[in-house]
Amino acid sequence: MNTTARLAVFGGALALLAAGGFAVGGAVGPVSAVTSENAGHGDMGGEHVPADDLPGGLASSKDGYTFTVAGTAPEPGRFSFTITGPDGKPVTGYDVEHEKKLHLIVVRRDTAGFRHVHPEMAPDGTWSVPLTLPAAGSYRAFADFTPTGGKAMTLGTDLSVAGDYQPAVYAPSRTARVDGYTVQLAGDLTAGKTSPLTLSVSRNGIPVTDLQPYLGAYGHLVALREGDLAYLHVHPDGEPGDGKTAAGPQVKFAAEVPSAGSYRLFLDFKHGDVVRTAEFTVTTAGRA
Repeated sequence: MNTTARLAVFGGALALLAAGGFAVGGAVGPVSAVTSENAGHGDMGGEHVPADDLPGGLASSKDGYTFTVAGTAPEPGRFSFTITGPDGKPVTGYDVEHEKKLHLIVVRRDTAGFRHVHPEMAPDGTWSVPLTLPAAGSYRAFADFTPTGGKAMTLGTDLSVAGDYQPAVYAPSRTARVDGYTVQLAGDLTAGKTSPLTLSVSRNGIPVTDLQPYLGAYGHLVALREGDLAYLHVHPDGEPGDGKTAAGPQVKFAAEVPSAGSYRLFLDFKHGDVVRTAEFTVTTAGRA
């Protein structure tokens, strides 16, 4: 993943084809993975966009690579998958990006239950990670990777948890509190322009000045557009050990969103040897 913003836009009204099922935690019932087939019909303000022109993340397949759930009955509480290449075989060669060969992000379609995890790959190219989705609903899983000799890409697939779905609703918020930490968001998102954002971390009213590096940075930020989950993943300015980037309390980003709307932002930061996620809900500048 580059330090500049990379966007993957995909439609909220997707035609879904079942691609297999697996159990993710007995308490939440069966979870099934499905693929998105109408990749050329994303919610892009009514415009028809050819599939080849769409960024990654909209579909489970792109440029000959496919994100496929592995097996027909994986073990409960564990998510396994492969990335197959243009030759139809599982990919086993990946470039390391931010200390990992592949980043997996899973979030429910209403943006609840955000997870940023890192699977382990077996010699045969099968990725696996412990995963128990917390509540009923439809989820999106993003695999972010760079195949050796290829270009960086993000592929997506849908997961579902059976049960009584209760959608979450989020009011606009620029202050997040998690485990005794307070994180303040400053800056506005402006559609089509690079927007500087600053996130400030404090604990019990005292600024945190000793954030720990996490995956080669002091923070990781994901933005999801509410409604269709347009996807944006950016990294902060500078990096630990470069002689100019402070270890807090501020973590600065430059982000670009594609359109006006409401966005959910998720900041991962590490302190006291624990990674925490702060969540925010913001609208683009000029929007009510």
